[in-house]
Amino acid sequence: MTTPPEPLPAHEPTRTRGGDPDFPSGSPSDDLPLLDDAAPAPRVRRFWSVRRIPAAVLAALVLGGAGLLLYDVAAVRADRRAMAWRRELADGLATRPLDDTWVVVGAAVAVVLGLWLLILASTPGLRAVLPMRREHADVRAGLDREAAALALRDRAMEVSGVQSVRVRVGRAKVAVKAVSHFRALDEVRADVETALAAGVDELALAHPLALTVRVARPPRKA
Repeated sequence: MTTPPEPLPAHEPTRTRGGDPDFPSGSPSDDLPLLDDAAPAPRVRRFWSVRRIPAAVLAALVLGGAGLLLYDVAAVRADRRAMAWRRELADGLATRPLDDTWVVVGAAVAVVLGLWLLILASTPGLRAVLPMRREHADVRAGLDREAAALALRDRAMEVSGVQSVRVRVGRAKVAVKAVSHFRALDEVRADVETALAAGVDELALAHPLALTVRVARPPRKA
């Protein structure tokens, strides 16, 4: 008598730690691209200055003037005489013509201060900090211009024939002045430009910097 074959066990998916149970380790699911990698790089903006000193000075002046004026108004409401400076200011505004020298000077000072405050409010400041490329949306990094100049100077000093280097890093340009005591100047300039181009790329700045290189001989001693 022939016995019937035993039924095959049901297939159970292989479970991996932190993975999908329907896709075992090494399956095509491991090669699927992540959504974060396909996201566009965030836009990089310049760093804005906090400007604590101008804000503190302006707040102190406004607070002092408002407090003094409020005290004088309260004193007048209490049937006391107004302060002398307030009476003189009211009389001067009522009697002085608009073309008076002090009126023009006061208006010019007020306009200059107002323009200065508007410029501070509408410009980012922090010119010494260069924004770097953003690899993550919630992380921002900046590089000080002096630190960038020091790193590029060390790069240029590694070039054969370079005796001394001066590097000036601006917001959009790098100016390099090197002194070479041997080798042809054209060869030294080409090597310095190659080395600094790689150095600027390694700085990982958000906005590439233009490179200007000058190479000269050291001055002759008298």
